[in-house]
Amino acid sequence: MKADTRLIDTAALERALQAFADARDWNQFHSPKNLAMALTGEVGELVEIFQWLTEEESRKVASAPATARAVRDELADVLLYLVRLSSVLGVDMNEAVTHKIRANAVKYPAPDSAG
Repeated sequence: MKADTRLIDTAALERALQAFADARDWNQFHSPKNLAMALTGEVGELVEIFQWLTEEESRKVASAPATARAVRDELADVLLYLVRLSSVLGVDMNEAVTHKIRANAVKYPAPDSAG
């Protein structure tokens, strides 16, 4: 991965989420603690979709009529809360993701980690 590679750009989403919160006077509720708790709740709702499914069924949740909309909505909720939390904390998600991918490459070198 080249040093100047930008993997993600959340700026537009951060602005949209800030405008959404501003219009509703919700910034007072968007503490890191509250956002982390809300994120955890949304991850729980996503996990609930997979509960009791077989491995094969779990691979089809995004296309199965009974779960497709719900899985998309919950994935979106997780992303929205994650981006809002990173924005409130002032964390550059591109830098964080880039750093973590590089750290994982060192921790789990491909020749030693395959399979």
